[in-house]
Amino acid sequence: MKAKYSNFLNTGLTLVLILLVIVPTFYFLGVFGGGEGHTFQEYRYSFGNLNTSKRFDAGDFDKHLEGKVSLGVINEPLTILVDLRELVDLSEDSQYFIEFSNSDIREATMYFVDSQGNYRLAGKSGTMLSEENEFRSPNLYFQLSADAIKSDHLVFEIHSVMPVEFSINAYEDRVFLENNSKRTIIISVYAGIMVALFLYNLILFFSILDKVYLFYCFYILFIGLAQLSLSGYSFFILGQNAYLYEISMVGFTALSSIFVIPFFQLFLKTSVYVPRVAKYLYVIVVFYFVAFFLRMLGLVEMSYSIVDVSGLLLVIAFFSIGGYVASKGDRSAYFFLLAWSFLLVGLVVLILNNQGVIDLGAYANLPMLSGTAIEALLLSFALADKINLLKKEKEREQHDKLEALKENERLIKEQNVYLEDMVKSRTMELEQTLKNLKDTQTQLVNQEKMASLGQLTAGIAHEINNPINFVSSNISPLKRDIKDILELMDLYREKGEQEFSASSKSEVKDLEEDLELDYLLDEVNQLLAGMEDGAKRTVEIVRGLKLFSRIDEQDVKEVDIHDGLESTLILLNSSMAGRIAVHKEYSELPQVECLAGKINQVFMNIISNAIHALLDHPIEGRSPQLTLKTKPAGDHVIIEIGDNGPGMPEQIREKIFEPFFTTKPVGKGTGLGLSIVYTIIENHKGTIVVESAPDRGTNFIITLPIKQN
Repeated sequence: MKAKYSNFLNTGLTLVLILLVIVPTFYFLGVFGGGEGHTFQEYRYSFGNLNTSKRFDAGDFDKHLEGKVSLGVINEPLTILVDLRELVDLSEDSQYFIEFSNSDIREATMYFVDSQGNYRLAGKSGTMLSEENEFRSPNLYFQLSADAIKSDHLVFEIHSVMPVEFSINAYEDRVFLENNSKRTIIISVYAGIMVALFLYNLILFFSILDKVYLFYCFYILFIGLAQLSLSGYSFFILGQNAYLYEISMVGFTALSSIFVIPFFQLFLKTSVYVPRVAKYLYVIVVFYFVAFFLRMLGLVEMSYSIVDVSGLLLVIAFFSIGGYVASKGDRSAYFFLLAWSFLLVGLVVLILNNQGVIDLGAYANLPMLSGTAIEALLLSFALADKINLLKKEKEREQHDKLEALKENERLIKEQNVYLEDMVKSRTMELEQTLKNLKDTQTQLVNQEKMASLGQLTAGIAHEINNPINFVSSNISPLKRDIKDILELMDLYREKGEQEFSASSKSEVKDLEEDLELDYLLDEVNQLLAGMEDGAKRTVEIVRGLKLFSRIDEQDVKEVDIHDGLESTLILLNSSMAGRIAVHKEYSELPQVECLAGKINQVFMNIISNAIHALLDHPIEGRSPQLTLKTKPAGDHVIIEIGDNGPGMPEQIREKIFEPFFTTKPVGKGTGLGLSIVYTIIENHKGTIVVESAPDRGTNFIITLPIKQN
């Protein structure tokens, strides 16, 4: 019962970690992506090539659809008519984009109908026209010209060999570009997670030589590529080859099945639990490759039908066998079922979006990306958990060997009672051998304990943020509760003076004196104040680290410059040690587009140099002082970082941005700090100026553009 409870606890903790890291990342990127657009609700369409030489007649489009277009595989061109009058707030002063929620249409041409009823070409897009894809968007899109905005109707001629299923959306240019950027970030995060898990498990395979890690890392690779194909991004990976991209959706899925089934068999030990059933799982692999072969022959609809059936069979088989293995108490089965549950939830949400029950807009693939990423992480945790189980088994095996050695030693000693005179020298050799073996076993046990202790310490360090938040948030309620208790105790004392007998009052008074009640109350207040101060300082340090350390942010984004300055001061607080006064003159600033981690590096290098100058070269009669100023200046912001230290002569000031130039002693500095600062500011299209003179301090003036256009 205790082991079973431990399994559920470990699974729950893993789930919480996933929800705290992966889900919020994708949620915020998706929900706060780029704003809303307009989805066309009514379509009129017909089949066949569009005759653009004749005048527009709405009656030529004799079929009608509401909601999402879903026509399956079509063998002839499709023409779609949309009514621009649905966009009641369309402004001729704005730029607009029309986007199809589909990434595998080979060629699409957009026309608008002018005031005389003539068709006017407005743009082309599609996988066969990759040169038209200026923004490298996976979906088809067209930019509306000023003439097209004045029109009442748009007509699209579509050529596709894939199932035709899409919705048509209209966005302002800002919203379209933001959506495209956020989708790229989501895909980048997803790809980063999958590549990291692939490399992590590949390294584990070469370290442990267990085939389960090899099968799993290649399953991660191909299921990740399959999701990139479904999202449209593998088109760019495959050299923008339309044919390779179209078959990759089935091809990568088929390749993933080659590795997922042997991984599943090894991971859940199906040869032990269900030996007769597990071997038939390879039939599903055959189905997938039959689907891939049919897709290469051009039988698209049949191919996709077989893929759907194969996927359904795979889900049913995995959940059935996984549930049976879990019922036998196998710990790995709980991880597996939980991981595939996330994948199944993502699939269900995607289906609901495709059916129009819910609307995820530009982020329709987000559920499957989240589901596969969480599934991959959970299964990686499960594989790591297997390593821990193997370590425990190894420890038990070593313990059994040690016990066996002790038993052998006991038997040898009993025999020595009868044979001591005859085999004395031999007995000494055996005892020495046994001692060496025992020492070796003890060393191995200690090594395993130290390894476990290292993992435990790393986990505690990683999780310190959560408990310190618990402590910080509970101190105020604790102070309030203690205050209420003290008020109640004061009431008891007051009423006791009125109600207690003389002997009771005397007894209470003696107890108060024995306990030193007044001192005790003061000590409680001091302890609470100390706890509150320590918690606040710890929270401040953790917050500073989180704000400052933005190494994974490789894209330009809007940041608060003041947050960067404050986090840098927090990290350098120990260096100043209360010996430097910091004066802040902050003005209200807009959000600035920049690489936050790089700008924080600029602040760190400049402020760190100022601290060294103030503390290493103190000026008698002058208190060390650091000044931080910010102010807006049109479409730029200005940040000034100054000190009242020894300053620099002109010949040194002119060289400080040169690589490897330093005034510090050998071993104290590389001379690269300010050179890096200059490069970062230059890459941000900003400027940096130094004002300094001997005994008059140094002032760095940084100018950054608000927008990185």
